[in-house]
Amino acid sequence: MRRSPIRWRILAIAVFNSAVALLLLALIWNGARVLGDAWSDLRRVRSSERFLRSLDSDAEQLQSLIHRYFAQSDPDVHAKIIDIRETLISQLRVQARLDPLLADASRPLTEITERYVAGFDQLRDARTAITFIYDGKVLRASRDMANLYALVTNATTDPASLIWPALSKSREAFNAMMLAANAFYLSNSSPAAAEAKAYAKVIKRTAPVMADLSGGDEIRRRALLGLEERADLFETGIDELQEQFANQSRLLREAVDGNAEAMSAAIDRLTGGIHALEQSAQRRFDQTLEDVAVRLSLLALAFVVLVVLMGIQIAKSISEPLADLRNAMLSIASGNYDRRVSGLTAGDEIGEMARAVEVFRENAIAKRRAEEDLRQAKERAERALTDLRETQTSLIEAEKLAALGGLVAGVAHEVNNPVGISLTVASSLARRAEDFAAEVATGQIRRSRLDEFTRSTATAANQLVSNLMRAGELVQSFKQVAVDRSQAERRTFDLGHAMEQILASLRPTLKTSEVQLIVEVPEGIGMDSYPGPLGQILTNLFLNSLHHGFDGRPGGTIFVSARLRGRDEVEILFRDDGHGMTEEVQRSAFDPFFTTRRGSGGTGLGLHIVYNLVTARLGGRIILSSSPGLGATFLIVLPLVAPREASRGDGVRAEAGHV
Repeated sequence: MRRSPIRWRILAIAVFNSAVALLLLALIWNGARVLGDAWSDLRRVRSSERFLRSLDSDAEQLQSLIHRYFAQSDPDVHAKIIDIRETLISQLRVQARLDPLLADASRPLTEITERYVAGFDQLRDARTAITFIYDGKVLRASRDMANLYALVTNATTDPASLIWPALSKSREAFNAMMLAANAFYLSNSSPAAAEAKAYAKVIKRTAPVMADLSGGDEIRRRALLGLEERADLFETGIDELQEQFANQSRLLREAVDGNAEAMSAAIDRLTGGIHALEQSAQRRFDQTLEDVAVRLSLLALAFVVLVVLMGIQIAKSISEPLADLRNAMLSIASGNYDRRVSGLTAGDEIGEMARAVEVFRENAIAKRRAEEDLRQAKERAERALTDLRETQTSLIEAEKLAALGGLVAGVAHEVNNPVGISLTVASSLARRAEDFAAEVATGQIRRSRLDEFTRSTATAANQLVSNLMRAGELVQSFKQVAVDRSQAERRTFDLGHAMEQILASLRPTLKTSEVQLIVEVPEGIGMDSYPGPLGQILTNLFLNSLHHGFDGRPGGTIFVSARLRGRDEVEILFRDDGHGMTEEVQRSAFDPFFTTRRGSGGTGLGLHIVYNLVTARLGGRIILSSSPGLGATFLIVLPLVAPREASRGDGVRAEAGHV
């Protein structure tokens, strides 16, 4: 079995399963036709049953809404009654056309429903008549009687009149009559109607008596006799209301409740017949389903046994080689590369995997050897990096010494002038002193000669003092700058004074370059920092401008200024109007060993040293801005109090942009 590919083995199972599926599908299709017929009958029967249940529910809801409407008139209830009435009739007519089971039985049910709905219309007519009688006779008579009572009361001004007791009793009867009439209208209560008529009779009896006691007042007499007429009209309205309420009750009992009962009975009869049909269809459906299930189960069981046997054999042909392959891969993963993979000659996919794993094992062996070679190469590279770093440190120190050497040469040249002048003056003074001594020895000295010797001696002395003081100042400035750079000690100093000493040591180098140095640094900016690195920064920027900014260009200007920035920082601006830099040069200006004068003695460490001193030593930041032909500007922002640890500035980056 291992000679055939796994996909063929799986394909064989798929073909066999497909044949089984086709056979089962044929049996299922045959049984589905029978089941479909039985299910269609059962579904039609159930649909008819659901319709009848819905119809019965709608009829009960309609009956309840009708009673509710005639108990208390509500437009929303009336709208629901109209909606359910239309729905019932339309459903019956549509179902009669669509459902053959209800075609014959729906006609009497439709007639009952139409009578049921017609009864509601009759009830509405009765309700309209009740409202008309109540408004036209009862309420109208009551309003007229109230007006007549008001007229009689206003016309009777004598408190001692004999009419007042009868009038009070009549008005009490009127109020009680109205309460009873309203109760009768709202609740259809017979005792309330009898009570209202009784009070109306009381009013009719007392009205003539009060007319006789009116004292000859014709207006009151006519008003009191009008009370008798209105009371009689009120009583007639109550009688008519009783008749209409009786008619309404009869219609509710016969047209609504009776038809509702008849409709429920008809629905129950139809439901019973449909339920019998449903049971018959259900039995036929269950029997068909059972026959199909038995046939399918037997056939499926037989084929399942065959598929299981085939699957076991094919699974063994796959699982056992895979287990060997897994063990081999685990051995390789654990570092045991000596175990060879089995099944390399098999022609199936597992054999291909075994050959791939064998290649992986050989590659792992080769990788282990390569890692060993790589480790040795890494050690050699680390040693080379250490040597490179030592070389870089040496180059940086050499660059610093070269800058200091240039500074020494300039200062020596500058000191040479006052010292040479002093030597010349001293030599001339010595020669004049010898000549004067000779004249004194001869005894022929004149006063004019003495005055001349005195004046020349004073002039020479002044020249000696001036030139020697100039030389002393240069030596003192150079000494302070040299000490600061060599020792790099932290101390408190005035920025203006320190920068004047630093730039004073650089001015001698300007005499041969025709470059003008402008310094605008105010006094009073006190700093607690390292003046040595600050001098190295200004020296490197100064020499960078001379060697690169003004290379091959006569004349120019270097501008140095400083100002406070807030309460904790100082801003130093170093700008020249030399050649400037391109964007590519600006991006690499602070990189170590980057120089545009590689073949002309440039080391590429000047600005790199500036960056390290500003950020790492002084804890500040530096921004470079330049354009070709427009010079270069370095903006240095330093804290007035340098950080105590040099490493605090390691994370600060140099920036290039516009100042």
